[in-house]
Amino acid sequence: MLSEMYDRDDIKSSISTVLPDLPESILNIVEETLQSLGVGTIDDFQFVQETDLLCVLRPIQARKLVASWKQTSQGPGTQSQPDVNSSTSSSLLTSSTSSRSSLSPCPSPRNLLNADWVDHFEIPTERFPEALMQCLERGKRPVPSLRREMIRIVAAEMMKACPSPTKHASSEIAKKLVGKYPQSLKDVIEGDVVGTGYHSLVKQLQARIDNKKRHATPRIHKRKSLSNSDTDEVPAVMKASVQDTYGCVKWDMKFMPVTETLESQNEKKGKMRFLWEQATFNPDEVKELMESTYYSQRKAINNGTALQTLREEWPFLFHEIGISAHYQELTGLPLTQTFLKSVGKKGKQLLNFMATVCANKTRRVFETLTKLRFQRGQLEGCSDDVKDMLLLLLSYFNEDEATLFHYTEETNQAADVQVDCLPVTPCIIVCGASCYSANRFMLSIDGKIVNDNIAQFIAAINVMFGSYYCLNIHYPVQLRSTLEFLQRCFFNINPERGTKVEMKKNKKQLTVNPRVLTLISDLADHEWRETN
Repeated sequence: MLSEMYDRDDIKSSISTVLPDLPESILNIVEETLQSLGVGTIDDFQFVQETDLLCVLRPIQARKLVASWKQTSQGPGTQSQPDVNSSTSSSLLTSSTSSRSSLSPCPSPRNLLNADWVDHFEIPTERFPEALMQCLERGKRPVPSLRREMIRIVAAEMMKACPSPTKHASSEIAKKLVGKYPQSLKDVIEGDVVGTGYHSLVKQLQARIDNKKRHATPRIHKRKSLSNSDTDEVPAVMKASVQDTYGCVKWDMKFMPVTETLESQNEKKGKMRFLWEQATFNPDEVKELMESTYYSQRKAINNGTALQTLREEWPFLFHEIGISAHYQELTGLPLTQTFLKSVGKKGKQLLNFMATVCANKTRRVFETLTKLRFQRGQLEGCSDDVKDMLLLLLSYFNEDEATLFHYTEETNQAADVQVDCLPVTPCIIVCGASCYSANRFMLSIDGKIVNDNIAQFIAAINVMFGSYYCLNIHYPVQLRSTLEFLQRCFFNINPERGTKVEMKKNKKQLTVNPRVLTLISDLADHEWRETN
């Protein structure tokens, strides 16, 4: 046996010799995986198992590497001298490989020879209807019936190459479709890309494939959870971290800014508490103080400091000025400016769609629209449009208005509000019979009023939404679709993976809420029809 140490080039060479077509990025990941396993010499390769590589390679690729390394470790001399242990090991390897092959999603001989079918998959545009090709070539969005026909054709072609395509395969092919026809197929609303831009196609492709498989697969054969599954499930132990950091660019600061010390941070924190107690302050000064003490704020929040303690030590964190400054550091986006810009760009289109399409299809939306028109009366303005928008979204998704809005008497103060009725998640308290008649709003978190004087409805929406991110609060299931739609379309936070929703243990998480995707897709189609 050889005992020569491998350096990085040697490890790469041993992989690329067996898999010459492996992309450089995957090659680097495989190399790092091997090093993390402790591979250091040629002898070590014989102990690598197929399962060790399935997290980064396809099953056939992993088997090729393992088989090659097993053969190399035996050497030419070993083959001429029968070895009981070697024979037993070989038998076990063959048996194990055969067993795993039966679980492979593409077991046919054709696909064993062509493991990289996704990379070589050609979109069957020659089978697309002429009307669909006219839309795609001219950069127009196809009507839903043509889009569904495209999905059927592409899914059928995929299943010819692989009887059971994975979600990863659907994602890669959806990416190809959008890359080829971005104007016609990309997920956009008023020019803003939602998520990766192709989640709706992935959803439709996977649904079509699942439907086809359902007819072909006996019910007794239930799908097992394999170690090489490429679904978007997140282990339960990771969910809290994923939800807390979701959409953030500076969630945890490991080091204090070099211009700051612990003493300077405490001094600025004390100054802000003094300004809060004085009730008169310069907004620019507070904004600057909040930005410079962001490190200390994040440490306090991420360490799980109690809400009451946070209110005492960082009172501006619950005021529009303070929460806007913290939110911008956290997400890289200005809170109020982003929302107002999006409302000006997309608000009218959403309201038009709700009034002309949804109200005619859904009785619930029609009744909500009628009630809102009566409550609004002759009021005009951006703030009233936003009220329409929020209440209609709640109706469209059939979600709980009481989890987002709590109504109290117009003259009530914070002490008069029945806090026992408040949800634990951020809730806007409306001081009036409706959002339209109210001139004052409050914000409650964890059943406690944290801001008792918000003059504008838009400010209340921004503080409410910003608190979910700044304070590591998960979206409640009762508002999951409404809040994610606002997040993606009006606050422009579009992570490709993860979720902000509080999920049940071991429940599968989807990259983008399907109901949100459906509304975005319908809005895009409606926009195209309105402008053509």
